[in-house]
Amino acid sequence: METRPQGAAVDLDDDGAEPVYYLSLGDSLATGVQPIGPEERQFRTDEGYADQLGTIARRRLPNLQTVKLGYPGESTTTMIEGGLTTYPHGSQLDEAVAFLGRHRGSVAFVTIDVGFNDMPSYDLGALPAGMACISRNLPAILARLQEAAGPAIPIVGMTVYDAFLPLWLEGALGREMARISVWDAIVPVNAHLRATYLAAGIPTADVEGAFHTTDFETQVELAGRGMVPINVALAHEWTWGGAQPPLGPDLHANARGYKAIAEAFARVLFP
Repeated sequence: METRPQGAAVDLDDDGAEPVYYLSLGDSLATGVQPIGPEERQFRTDEGYADQLGTIARRRLPNLQTVKLGYPGESTTTMIEGGLTTYPHGSQLDEAVAFLGRHRGSVAFVTIDVGFNDMPSYDLGALPAGMACISRNLPAILARLQEAAGPAIPIVGMTVYDAFLPLWLEGALGREMARISVWDAIVPVNAHLRATYLAAGIPTADVEGAFHTTDFETQVELAGRGMVPINVALAHEWTWGGAQPPLGPDLHANARGYKAIAEAFARVLFP
């Protein structure tokens, strides 16, 4: 169930109870992008982690409505300044702050994933500039959200998985590139994200752990490929990173991968 943010009035749910809201913020992952999604909707689907987390949360909060403000390609810069799409209040951050203010007392929790698009390119040389953007912008984003939400509303961030791990299946060079992508890119980026969220007093959903991103030791069977490291198998099975053209390689999760992300958030929100 996706609820659009327009309108200040609180509508009654089907059973006559006032709804509570889950506010999802972020980039293409927050919007459920997959290469099988409709092109006219920037490939967004209703199988993203926000959709699946909403379903999980409604077991406890039956009147929960999911509000998705994320947009594909959003970075910490565009989340603050806008520019990728039109929000009634300006940027995605401005829209989120307005929504939180308008629904004080009716928001159950907020999730956010942003920062990966701050990398200007997918190579190691881009990491310093990308992490500098995160350092400059993410604390300010979190501070505004916390002020608008108030101290009682949980806000949860997330680490990221490594969709480049299917390169492991492409021979010796691919295995080397897979290891580099984990240890020289994803691990330091996630450490940076964790530190930023921790400094703001915000918990982090362990998506890196859910995908077993650093585990090259545990061997599992991958259909048609034999025994491979578990991180490689999960990246192949839970993302479009190992898909062949025209659907891949694509860095986004598939429905099963989005489920793993939703479950990582749920472990923080509903321990």
